[in-house]
Amino acid sequence: RSEMKTGTSKYMSLYPDESTDGGLRLGNVVPDFSAETTQGKWGSFHEWKKGKWAILFSHPADFTPVCTTEIGHLALKYDELKAMDCLVATLSVDPVKSHVEWLEDVVALFEKKIEINFPIIGDADRAISLKYGMIDAGTSKDQPLPLTTRTVFVVNPENKLMLSLNYPACVGRNMDEIIRCVKALQLSYEKSIATPANWPNNHSDMLLADGSRTGMYKGGVFLLPTVSKEEADETFPGYHTFDVPSKVPYLRLVKLGDVVDVKPAAKEVRVRK
Repeated sequence: RSEMKTGTSKYMSLYPDESTDGGLRLGNVVPDFSAETTQGKWGSFHEWKKGKWAILFSHPADFTPVCTTEIGHLALKYDELKAMDCLVATLSVDPVKSHVEWLEDVVALFEKKIEINFPIIGDADRAISLKYGMIDAGTSKDQPLPLTTRTVFVVNPENKLMLSLNYPACVGRNMDEIIRCVKALQLSYEKSIATPANWPNNHSDMLLADGSRTGMYKGGVFLLPTVSKEEADETFPGYHTFDVPSKVPYLRLVKLGDVVDVKPAAKEVRVRK
């Protein structure tokens, strides 16, 4: 986590640890749970991910077409997420036995070029899905096929929910977008910054105050609104403040190279420690 006093810590303090109505919202500490998985029994989700980033990735049901492609493509991205120190677990309301049998189909669809190295949780009693708001407690018992929503939860090292994505059963998720989101969240957490729209392909052609244009800020990031001018000047000297009609200096852009190490050949982004 960033050591800036007015950065990540102050920004995260704007989000309560828990909601007042029992719903799960951004910034809340996610519910803990025990579970049976394809890699054995868990006594505690919090303990399994202790001190790490984690993705909890739900799918509606085993032996369905979109879910089969999603688990396969997630497997293709697993090593990249692992290198980012981000754990992965998936879940549906099917029992573990069903997961194990179904995974043979997943691997076969990808021509046996993948391995499923992350656990898949069996939530047959729907307890976890209910805790996380993925199904409705009042109606799911009456459904012949109680599908969980196609959801992605990204949880930070302090067990706080940082991002959730919800998709219908008929639309598959984009794994590249999930990777991008995790990179952005980790960068924000470490450096007290916020990534603009379309990051890291933003500000590739930017107008400067002298009328010239530059591409030096491609992939640039904004300082969090809570960061004081004093800490901004000390930590990121030379950041660019946009001159806008309001004259409020809130658009403070930092060059990507001042925040991360970029490997041009592979176009990888790594947080500077």
